[in-house]
Amino acid sequence: MATVIPSLGTIRGMTPGERRLGQRLESLLEDDYTVWYDIPLGRQRRYPDYIILHPGRGVLFLEVKDWKLDTLKRLTPRDAEIYTPQGLKTVSNPLEQARQYALVAVNRLQRDPHLMQTDGRFKGNLCFPWGYGVVFPNITRKQWNEAIDEADQELVLPPHRLICKDEMTATADPEVFQARLWGMFEYAFGEKLTLPQIDRIRWQLFPEIRINAPQQTLFDQDDQDDDPADGQTGVGTELVIPDIVRVMDLQQEQLAKSMGEGHRVIHGVAGSGKTLILGYRCLHLAQAVTKPILVLCFNITLAARLRSFIAEKGIEEKVQVHHFHEWCGLQRKTYNVDLIQGAAPHWEREVETVIQGVETDQIPRAQYSAVMIDEGHDFEQEWLKLIVQMIDPDTNSLLLLYDDAQSIYKKRSLKFPLSSAGIEARGRTTILRLNYRNTREILSFAYDFAKDFLQAQDADDDHIPLIAPEVAGTSGPAPQFRRFDHFSEEAAYIARCVSKWHKQGKPLNSMAVVYGYNWQAGVIHEEIKAKGIACCWLKGKTEKSAYDASADRVALLTRQSSKGLEFDSVVLAGLGSLKNDEEDQEHEVRLLYVGMTRARRQLLLTGSGENWFVERFSEHD
Repeated sequence: MATVIPSLGTIRGMTPGERRLGQRLESLLEDDYTVWYDIPLGRQRRYPDYIILHPGRGVLFLEVKDWKLDTLKRLTPRDAEIYTPQGLKTVSNPLEQARQYALVAVNRLQRDPHLMQTDGRFKGNLCFPWGYGVVFPNITRKQWNEAIDEADQELVLPPHRLICKDEMTATADPEVFQARLWGMFEYAFGEKLTLPQIDRIRWQLFPEIRINAPQQTLFDQDDQDDDPADGQTGVGTELVIPDIVRVMDLQQEQLAKSMGEGHRVIHGVAGSGKTLILGYRCLHLAQAVTKPILVLCFNITLAARLRSFIAEKGIEEKVQVHHFHEWCGLQRKTYNVDLIQGAAPHWEREVETVIQGVETDQIPRAQYSAVMIDEGHDFEQEWLKLIVQMIDPDTNSLLLLYDDAQSIYKKRSLKFPLSSAGIEARGRTTILRLNYRNTREILSFAYDFAKDFLQAQDADDDHIPLIAPEVAGTSGPAPQFRRFDHFSEEAAYIARCVSKWHKQGKPLNSMAVVYGYNWQAGVIHEEIKAKGIACCWLKGKTEKSAYDASADRVALLTRQSSKGLEFDSVVLAGLGSLKNDEEDQEHEVRLLYVGMTRARRQLLLTGSGENWFVERFSEHD
C-alpha cells in the first residue's frame, strides 16, 4: 500500500474523482510508492492534483478532471471549453496544466547537482525519469475514442498520457494500472534512487519539511520565481544547497500535512521536529482562517524565536505568538479586568484573574480559529482548561506538543488526564521517537545520564507518557567534561573555547553558553567580552523577548531559557554549583538533559568544586 500525503481520511474538498483516484493509488501501488495530493509547488504555490514518486520509476504529475463527455465542448492543445453551472467557460487543457506543474518541479530539481547525471548521453539531465498525464474518472476509454478521432487525440491528449474511468476501478489489475502510469513517461533509464536522493527531491519540492541548521528560517524557501511559464528558468539564481540535506521523515511529513479538525496531541522527544510541525500547521491554516491563530509556549525566549519564524513567512497578521503569562496579561488589559488582590505572586493572580474573567463573561471565549501549544508539559491543568475555551467551536482546532522528559518547572510529571482539561484527543495522538537534532554521541550521553530519573513509561492517549528517544542523527565528537578548582578558571576556559571555535570558522550565533546562576553568567560574560567576542546575555525578560537568533552573537542563557532552541556548539557551565540534595536532584537532572539536547554537534560540560554532578561526569570523562 502506497503512502499518501495527506492521509485521504483527513482531506476535505476533494472532488469525487480525485478521491477515487487517491483510493486506487493507495491500494494498487506498493509500499515503496509515495503519493502527494494538492501540495503547493514553487513560490507561486501551484497545486498539482497528484505527485507520485517511486525509487525505480521516477516522478509523475497527474491532473484529474471530473468532466463528462457532455461537459466538454471543445479541446485544443492549449485550452478547453467546458459547460459549467455558470455557463460556458474556457480553461487550460489539463495535459498542459500537468506539463506546467512538471516543468516547475523539474526546474527546481535541476538546481541540485546531486540529482543530475554527470556523464553519458544524458549528461546534464536529471538522474531519474519524469512524466505527466491526465485522469478522467467519469469517461471510459471507449467513450473517449468514439468522441475524439485518433489523429486529434495525438494532438490534444495522446492516449498514453490518459487514464480513463474503466482503467482505475477497484478491481483493476495492479500491474496493468501501474503500467498505464509509467506509460506516461517518454523514457526510462538509470538505477534506483537512493534514500539520500529521495530526501533531496523532497527537500527541493516541499521546502516546508526542511530541517535546517543553523536556525535561520523555518522553511527556508528561496525567493526566486521558478515558474517556466513566466519566463523564469532558475538559471543564475542563488540557492545554497547543502551537501547533506535534512528533512522530516515521511511519518512527520504525513502527520504535519494530515492533521484534520479537532484536538491533536503530539508526544515528541527533544529534537523530533515538533516545532517544525507547528510552524507548518500555522502556515497551512493561515491560508483560510478568519479569526487569528494563537501560538502559546511557556518559555519567553522560545516565544521570541517562534515569533520570528512566523514573521519570516509573512503571516504575523494572522498568527499571534505569546508565552502564556504574557498572553494572560494582554487579555486582562485588553478587556479591562481588575487584577485580583492577595498575597500570591503577581503572575499567579493574573492567571486567576483571566480564568475568572472568562467564567464571568468579562473576557470573551472563542477568540481564535486555532490554538497551538508548544511545551505543553509545562502547562497546568487549569491553564489548559482556559486555553481550550479560546478556540472557535466551528473550527475546534487545537494542537498540543509535549515532551515530558523536558518538564522542568515541576518536580514530577503531569498526572492529570488531558480530557480533564477539556482536550479530547483519544485516537488523535501521535508519538515521535526519532531525534534528528543531536548526534548519536550527544543523545546517548544525555540519555544515559538522565535515564534513571526519566524512565520511559507507557500511557494511554489521554495521559502523557515519558518517551525514550531513538537516534536518527549523524555521528560527531564525543561530549567532553572539564573540571576546575575555581569558577574563575572555568569561565576563562569557556571564553578561550568560544574564541577558538570562532577562529575555526564557527559563526558566533551557532554557539551558546548555558548556565545555572546569574553570578556565573556575569563572570562568563566578562571573560567573553575580554576576548572581543559579541555576546547576547539573556538575563532578563526584556533581553529574552528581544532575542534574535540570526544576530551574530554568542548566546548566554539559563537552562530554562534554552528550551526549544538549538545550537551547533553548547557549553553547559557551572555544574559544581548545582543543588546536591536528593530532593532537588531530579529537577537538576531534567534541566541538564534539556541543556545537553540543545547541542547539535558539539557538547562541552564544565564544573568547579565538589558535588554529585562533578563526580558523576568526572567518572565518564
